[in-house]
Amino acid sequence: MKLPGRANLSGQAGAGALSGARAANHSRMSDRTFVLLLVAPASLFFLVFVVYPVGLLVFQSFQKVSMLAPDKGTFVGLANYGQALTSPVVLNSAWLTLLYTVVTLSVEFLLGMASAILFNTLGSRSAIARTIFLFPLMVAPIVAGLLWKFMLASSFGIVNWALSSVGLISGPQDIPWLSDPNVALYSVTLPDIWLTTCFISLVLYTGLQDIPLEVIEAAKIDGANPLQLFWRVTLPLLRPVIAVALIIRGLDAARTFDAVWIMTQGGPQHGSEVLSLYVYLDMIRYGRLGEAAAVATLFLIALMVLSMAAYYLIWRPGLSQK
Repeated sequence: MKLPGRANLSGQAGAGALSGARAANHSRMSDRTFVLLLVAPASLFFLVFVVYPVGLLVFQSFQKVSMLAPDKGTFVGLANYGQALTSPVVLNSAWLTLLYTVVTLSVEFLLGMASAILFNTLGSRSAIARTIFLFPLMVAPIVAGLLWKFMLASSFGIVNWALSSVGLISGPQDIPWLSDPNVALYSVTLPDIWLTTCFISLVLYTGLQDIPLEVIEAAKIDGANPLQLFWRVTLPLLRPVIAVALIIRGLDAARTFDAVWIMTQGGPQHGSEVLSLYVYLDMIRYGRLGEAAAVATLFLIALMVLSMAAYYLIWRPGLSQK
């Protein structure tokens, strides 16, 4: 005996389930579309302001381009790269860039680590000191360059005046901070160190706060002294944070421009002409767009390789999880 009412209900239930599945599928498609709409502005920005300029830079590095007619270039193959790799001025700028980066990173890391440990030891009592310590981050690099240029001036700078006042030098003009090719590069590192040591300190302090107290207490119970505690417990646990801080600051220091340009403009005698200044001068002052693009492309590749090396050598996420 057939029951029409039950069959009707069964058919309605099947139709309802089918429409629910279609609605769910439609909802999933809508979610994908919504995600794509959210990502689209950032992707468009990345394509227009990153991919296109980098692609144009690489394209121009294979051409002979003049500032008078930048849209008309002559293909020269790898000639620009060969000239860049054999030019004594380019090699000198590369060496100065490496030296500048190593000096600034080393000093900033040592000072940043020391201050971060001090702030972590003081705890909440260091709140005001941490706030004051971050003030240099609010200063523009150009302003910092001007400030240190006046402070390091040989005739009236406060640095030489202070050194002569305490008897470390005989007169204010004994140390030509900005006019000696052997000293100028180290002088232009001072604004960078003053500006961004607090950034390293802030990042490392945040990493120290994330270290579990149970691990520290267990190491103390096992008899670890402060040096062993830092070297065998704190430093390995800070390895990912250190990698991030060094990569970010290393890239920023390697492409420095503002303070160096304000203080020395790459002089004297190319004594502080880092690669960013060389590319700028070669492109703007001398109009050699192709040669400057080749140097900039090589510089970009070197930064990418060094960043990946720092990531795998310092962070080593596979080893740190074992």
